[in-house]
Amino acid sequence: MRSPREIPLTNKRIFVIGATGTIGRATVRALVRDGYDTVCLVRPQAGVGGALSPDDTVKLLAGATVRFGDVGDPASLARDGFRGERFDAVVSCLASRTGVPAEARAIDYQAHVNVLRAAEKAGASHFVLLSAICVQKPVLAFQHAKLAFEKHLIESGMTYSIMRPTAFFKSLSGQVERVKQGKPYLVFGDGTLTACKPIGDDDLAAYLAGCLSDERRWNKVLPIGGPGDAITPRQQGEHLFALLGRAPRFRRVPVALLNVIVGVLGAAGRVVPSLAVKAELARIGRYYATESMLVLDPVTGRYDADATPSTGTQTLFAHYAKLIDGTAAPERGDHAVF
Repeated sequence: MRSPREIPLTNKRIFVIGATGTIGRATVRALVRDGYDTVCLVRPQAGVGGALSPDDTVKLLAGATVRFGDVGDPASLARDGFRGERFDAVVSCLASRTGVPAEARAIDYQAHVNVLRAAEKAGASHFVLLSAICVQKPVLAFQHAKLAFEKHLIESGMTYSIMRPTAFFKSLSGQVERVKQGKPYLVFGDGTLTACKPIGDDDLAAYLAGCLSDERRWNKVLPIGGPGDAITPRQQGEHLFALLGRAPRFRRVPVALLNVIVGVLGAAGRVVPSLAVKAELARIGRYYATESMLVLDPVTGRYDADATPSTGTQTLFAHYAKLIDGTAAPERGDHAVF
């Protein structure tokens, strides 16, 4: 198998999956900007709720070659995606939309296994994977699915770069509109139970693309956050009110209430399958309400902001300012908590 270093940078062909999400689009921009021959496989009706037509997708991914198919179908991957051609690397920004068990197994694990197999046949020597920092403490179906593929990739023998980013701007922007409307900012507990180092799409995309040429990022699991200190939900709310020129107003949601909701839905889900899905969504909500998105110290079991690497220049608070003045639009899609 060829080492990534043996291929001239400008000759590398990159196969991208998960290209139509906000991070995927930013990553395609970064790859095109860096001079890679970039090929994206996307669904014919991509985007949230299948809102993007093929023409829309081609415009969004300007500079890249766009192919349409089903990443979850090995036959479509071969026929519509790789097409018997040579590729040097795969970059995946693909993730299940909801995280519920069936979707997590299909997307976070099996679809990635399919792509890895196809990539090996295409001669690829490097797989750059966007994972998640929350897999450090796995209790949810999608976390176990992501970890299963991480293990599969590491054991495959292919050069890998596994990115575990902290919170995304879009995941932390769901309350901007409600606060603009005069409503209080919702926090779990006192708003200081968790912290994170939010990272912007373009900063994360630049880091992902950089993995292809930076040998220091090869065969490593890479936790990464944005610039500056870790911030709590309460600090996020305080800054948002300050940007609006208003006195802070918070509404506390007891974590015990989440436990009750999870318990009730979990019990009901054993009888009604549709409620089992809602129970898993409630577990996901509780997880993010109670766990920090920072590096977890395996010895102490505590989250460590100082041990969480930072990159880039984009800050969450600058993003809030753009949302408020209208120079940026909210794009939370299926991943919104509020």
